[in-house]
Formats: sequence, structure tokens, C-alpha cells
Amino acid sequence: MLDTHYFEEKVRPIRAQLEEFVNSGAKIFTTSSFQTQSLPLLHIISGITGCKTVYMTDTGYLFSETQSFARSIAALLNLELRTVASTVPKFSQTDIHGRLLYASDPDLCCELNKVAPLEPVLISHDIWINGVRRDQTDARAALNEFEEAQFGCTRYHPMLEWSAREIFYYRKSFALPEHPLEAEGYHSVGCQPCTVKFEDEGNQRNARWFGMNKTECGLNTSLIAKSGDAV
Repeated sequence: MLDTHYFEEKVRPIRAQLEEFVNSGAKIFTTSSFQTQSLPLLHIISGITGCKTVYMTDTGYLFSETQSFARSIAALLNLELRTVASTVPKFSQTDIHGRLLYASDPDLCCELNKVAPLEPVLISHDIWINGVRRDQTDARAALNEFEEAQFGCTRYHPMLEWSAREIFYYRKSFALPEHPLEAEGYHSVGCQPCTVKFEDEGNQRNARWFGMNKTECGLNTSLIAKSGDAV
């Protein structure tokens, strides 16, 4: 079993990097979906003054349990929780047949409800702390520890090399709670219409957009600056 000593050593360089950002005067923020596996990063940043601003995108389709859990975790860890949301009303988010976009065009739905609301946050900050891990999706496996995001913001991925096992034992070592829906079989929780229970021991993100050729909402793809992009 991995213990607190193991994690103290593993977290030390992350804390040092975060403190370097703070001491440089950078404007720093974190994003979180407030799933169980999100908590180690939130716990780490909670100990660094100047890194406690956490944004959650309220898509309008979140489980009520996620919203309540986010508030309770923010209170527990003394984080400043901020929410952003789309400016496009849901009645306008339909296709020509009147179907809501999450059913007919999930990529556009994510663009409107996840990506676009976060763009003003990137514009007003220098450093985006993001908890992606290589073992989650192919797109995340290709990322570096530091990536240039859109609008001149830099992404820092402190958890990139962490494994699911380390995430599990970190949470156990520091007595961090689990998302209330996990006990019901939801191990990767996103928007309610696009999340299913998934008991397969493989990649738990298969519970998101099940049956679709989709693994990302866009935060970790379109908001990363590609070669030739204007940033």
C-alpha cells in the first residue's frame, strides 16, 4: 500500500512548481469536474496560497450530486469555487429537427457548454492547472507536462504521470471522500445525459459518451494551442 510518506515525496516537486508560479506573480486557476479522481489535485493545491481558485463549468446538465459534492469539497479544502456557464440558452441549443445538441451533435454541445464558457478565464489568467493523466485517453497520453493553451495561457499538468492506483491510495491516505454517485456504479461522472454506469475494469472514461466515437469534451484538445494557432 502506498502511504503518506510516499506521497509527500511525490508531491514535493509539484508544490515547488506551484510556489514558483505564485512567487512570479502569475494569475493561476484550476479547473475541476469534481469527480473522485479529481480530489488529489484539489488537496495538493489547497495547501498553496495563490492557487486556490477552482472553476467548474456548469453545463446545465450536471448531476445534482456533482454540484453538491463540489460545494462540500470546496468548503472542506478551503477552495474558492467559481462556476462558468454558456451564454447560449438551452432552447437555442437544438438541431434543425428540434433535438437537443447532446443527442444529435455532442461535439457542438460540448463546445457551447464546456469550451466557450472557459475562454474568458484563460484570457484573464496566466497559468491553468489541469489534472489530466496519461492513462485516461489517447489525447491526454500525448500531452506534455507544460502545454501552451489558447489566449497565451500556459497549462501545467502536475498529475500527468500519476496512475489510477496512485490516485486511489492518495485519496485513502488523506481520507478524501468519493463522489456520491460512485457507490451507485458511476465511476466517471460527466453530464447526466452522456454518462452511464460502467463496471468494466478497463478505462472508466468509457462511461462517458458511451457508444459514440468521442472521448473528450474539448477542454483538453481545442483549448490547447496547436502549431500555427493564434494565441
